[in-house]
Amino acid sequence: MNISKLRFWLSAISFVLFMVSGTFAQDNPTRQRSINSVNARSVPAGQKLKITGIVSKRNADSFTLREPDGTETVVALNDATKVKADQKGLFRGDKAAGVSYILRGLRLKVEGRGDVNGQLVAAKISFTEEDLLTAQALESRVDPVETMATDTKELAEANQKRLDDAERNAEKLAGQIDELSALAAASREATKVAQASADQAEQDAKLANQRINGLDDYDVVQSLSVHFRSGSAELTDLAKEEIDDAAAKLRNENMKGWLIEVIGYADSQGTSARNRSLSERRAQAVINYLVTKYSLPMRRMVQPFGYGDSRPVATNETREGRSLNRRVEINILVNKSIAAAAGS
Repeated sequence: MNISKLRFWLSAISFVLFMVSGTFAQDNPTRQRSINSVNARSVPAGQKLKITGIVSKRNADSFTLREPDGTETVVALNDATKVKADQKGLFRGDKAAGVSYILRGLRLKVEGRGDVNGQLVAAKISFTEEDLLTAQALESRVDPVETMATDTKELAEANQKRLDDAERNAEKLAGQIDELSALAAASREATKVAQASADQAEQDAKLANQRINGLDDYDVVQSLSVHFRSGSAELTDLAKEEIDDAAAKLRNENMKGWLIEVIGYADSQGTSARNRSLSERRAQAVINYLVTKYSLPMRRMVQPFGYGDSRPVATNETREGRSLNRRVEINILVNKSIAAAAGS
């Protein structure tokens, strides 16, 4: 065999290897996807209804409750809605709570009547402390899972395009690779490994999308931190001035689709249980100030939460660091879709 003919065959082999290794899904082109069925309920106007389910979506003035059979009901909130936490034990009674405690993943019992829009206007809402603790543990604001899902989806789409292109090229080359059938058989083994990776990527994207469907899409438009004295949950004059300055900037803004997130923290002095309670009382003090002075509806407030000393922003080894850790963070959130519609 002369040199030119040898180079020809080497080039042909390399080209076929590239094309075959790019076909990630040739052995299984029709993958089935299972989608959980969801039924939307429309409640007749005036009809009484009592349901139990899990909060799947949360908006400023309403939330969506999903029952075990997949039925979803939109529940509207108003100033007359009563919320309570059922407490177990012989000497423990029910504890009044606000609508700000309603968060995604919380199991609720709802009683109310239907309105003209087919929504259930809640009169009474109740939940257990155990369900609240579970929902709080699940609630997290990590760097958006949505970004991961979007990137994974784009990767899957790019891989699918490569699959389509490779399939068309393979059809064109079908009559030219008889001599390379043995090599193609070996390449198919490598393709199976690539297929397993592609299937895993698709599964990861599906799980991420399911998580995102349970999250509201909000932007943080302003953040503020106010600080407290050691062991105290009382707002200082300086803290009130800082809150007033932030409120003045937002006074003329359209509050439709807005929420206010209030999170409390503590330094490391004292026990973890004491610091958790102290940080929750600090968050509640900020909410009480906002509601009392600016008449903000409680349904605009995301449930006050206290992380205790678990998330310091500075070292607890110095007085200055501990002072920075004794704080409440106030985040002003706006729904992206509502903001886009208002802008257009």
